Amino acid sequence: MNRKEFVSIAVLLLFGFSLVLAADAAAAYPEPGKPIRMIVPFPPGGNTDIVARAISNELSRNLGTSIVIDNRGGAGSTLGTALAAKAPADGYTILMVSGAHTINPSMFKKLPYDSSKDFAGITLVADLPVALVVHPSVPAKNLKELIAYAKANPGKLNYASSGPGSIGHLAGELLSSMADIKLTHVPYKGSGPAVVDVLSGYVHMLLTSAATVMPHIKSGKLRAIALASQKRSAGAPDIPTMIESGLPGYVVSGGFGLLAPAGTPREIIKKLNAEAVKVVAMPEVRQRLANEGADPVGSTPEEFDAYIRSDIDKWIKVVEKAGIKPQQ
Repeated sequence: MNRKEFVSIAVLLLFGFSLVLAADAAAAYPEPGKPIRMIVPFPPGGNTDIVARAISNELSRNLGTSIVIDNRGGAGSTLGTALAAKAPADGYTILMVSGAHTINPSMFKKLPYDSSKDFAGITLVADLPVALVVHPSVPAKNLKELIAYAKANPGKLNYASSGPGSIGHLAGELLSSMADIKLTHVPYKGSGPAVVDVLSGYVHMLLTSAATVMPHIKSGKLRAIALASQKRSAGAPDIPTMIESGLPGYVVSGGFGLLAPAGTPREIIKKLNAEAVKVVAMPEVRQRLANEGADPVGSTPEEFDAYIRSDIDKWIKVVEKAGIKPQQ
């Protein structure tokens, strides 16, 4: 046997041995009595926290160990995300993210982590579609009429958001760009005050989660124009999508999903994915998510990784085109 053949055989043996170790690690995961920490980079009570708690109990049951929710809010979700990025890649720390995860790379000059490279996708749990709503005084009943009105009155239409760099703000910038219209952004400190001023007619329109405005749509206090989702939402089947309303490619949603630190063994990722997807498919869990206006998904790890990369690229382009200055 020559040296080249010896090296080739050694590499194959090491590769085979590593596969056996990975399989053994997955089979033994999780260790009995060893809890899994699910970091939620927002305070308790918000949408991300609600989605995390909607799946954590059943996921805990499936995996046979406890899952501890660890709320680490602050700095637009970057504090808790940085904590997860630095955690051991052993499957005992996972992270529940929202749409902020893919927006932050465009809104901060420097993050203490790489939103794509420092994490491994587990699954996209659910989508929370953004709804475009207007005050009834706006003379437009659908997207085509709204765009026509905006073009005839450049800069006259204003829209509220929960703050600079929020998903509602960037959704408005994306709408302006794709529809070739001029809208005026009115930022607020939170979605509550933004909704109040749209209800009063002080601001014309709002792009926010469908769940936030659905009661006002049903009462007739706000008019739904369209949802920014790939397909109609089960929670709002009567509202058309932006795509079917004549704006192909306009998709904006708060994607809630599970990530693990990069380097987490692939077999453990696969196990977490399999059990999480089972949980998302449970009727009671789907109903809980639907009650929050979220559309259950349950993707593969590869699909979620691709989703994150695509969304990051989209928002970077939107921010650059709009001339928005990233935070320090």
